Amino acid sequence: MHIDFLLEKFAASRDRDAIVWNDRAWSYGWLLDRVRSWQQRIADEKITRGAVVMIEADFSPDSVALWLALAGHACVIVPLTRSVAAKKDEFTQIAEGEVIIEMNDRDEVSIRRTGQTATHPLYAKVRAPGNPGLVLFSSGSTGKSKGVVHDLAPMLEKYRTPRTAQRAISFLLFDHIGGVNTMLFVLSNAGCMVTVRERTPDAVLAAIQNHKVELLPTSPTFINLILLSEAWKRFDLSSLRTVTYGTEPMPESTLKRFHEVLPTVKLQQTYGLSEVGILRSQSRSSDSLWVRLGGEGFETRVVDGAFQIKAKSAMLGYLNAPSPFTEDGWFETGDLVEVDGEFVRFLGRKSEIINVGGEKVFPAEVENAIQTLDNVADVAVYGEKNPITGQIVCADVMLQNPEDTRAFTQRLKAHCRGKMQNYKVPVKVRVLEGQLHGDRFKKMRLRAT
Repeated sequence: MHIDFLLEKFAASRDRDAIVWNDRAWSYGWLLDRVRSWQQRIADEKITRGAVVMIEADFSPDSVALWLALAGHACVIVPLTRSVAAKKDEFTQIAEGEVIIEMNDRDEVSIRRTGQTATHPLYAKVRAPGNPGLVLFSSGSTGKSKGVVHDLAPMLEKYRTPRTAQRAISFLLFDHIGGVNTMLFVLSNAGCMVTVRERTPDAVLAAIQNHKVELLPTSPTFINLILLSEAWKRFDLSSLRTVTYGTEPMPESTLKRFHEVLPTVKLQQTYGLSEVGILRSQSRSSDSLWVRLGGEGFETRVVDGAFQIKAKSAMLGYLNAPSPFTEDGWFETGDLVEVDGEFVRFLGRKSEIINVGGEKVFPAEVENAIQTLDNVADVAVYGEKNPITGQIVCADVMLQNPEDTRAFTQRLKAHCRGKMQNYKVPVKVRVLEGQLHGDRFKKMRLRAT
């Protein structure tokens, strides 16, 4: 069975904390017994091997046990969280979900069949060797979410190599490749996964303090929220050893400030995609955006400034979109980079480049400049159509304190002119009160086309 190595680790670590949920610790002995209990329930419910099973839940002891039991039963797992509630019906149709298992905040369970039969050709590729599968939906920044199909067997192989046991926050979501990576990394090394009910700076840092967390995997947007809230001043973070960040470009100003306020914490950039998994990474230093990527099972290359990956754990394909692989098997990430020897620095996504009269503008560069301006809490830069230049640079800004909009706009433009070429300076500035990020704590930039 594909999860036997995990169950053996659980059996050898029975008395260790596996998961903290609602401030209570659940042991590896409990988790092992619960996986076996779910295996029996799966049999009783007559859920067949290869069935496409949707789990509507967040991280909890029972949802983790169910996920593992389904993987052991060679089912195709489709995790969903509240962050995609509006697309639940759409995702159920795309994934051809056959069974839906719902878990509420109290871990109460309901199981129902949809009446669908999953016949997509990609599922046949998972079922033929008797392997478990995983379907993840992309964030859909272009407006359309893609169903990513993985054979879980090669993905699980990565976690057979022993690493250091760590106590880690399960910040990235249950239906996110980063969340899956955190779960499998922690459990395969008999570490402890600390869950949080609210993904707010105070709730997350309180969990770090109360449960002696060593690792926080998160996003640049959330790091910025920690700085703005000054929550780092209110909690004892002496146990924290490493903060990893990914999912979007990190503003250099944010990284340097975070390093200044937590100088003993190692800051490590990570990189991964739903389509290929999470690569091993090494930042040049805690305050550097240059990172070396790869590791066993991964190859990388840069073609015309674009980052490409070949991975043993790469997806089989999309349920609802053409294959994005080159003829020789490389995945085109859509991310543009600079190269310095073995290290790369991410500039932004090709789809988000703003073309101003033939000149390229990367939103992250402009955002980095604006975030150094006094009274700016957050900023999202994007392009808007223009009949003369093709596009113009626009900026949505959230302020720390109220300020006259016209005076602030003038101040922002003057600040930018002192830091970059004129064509990169925002032409249109909006001061907004709402958040500039989604439920996955990833900046929303594509406001207009």
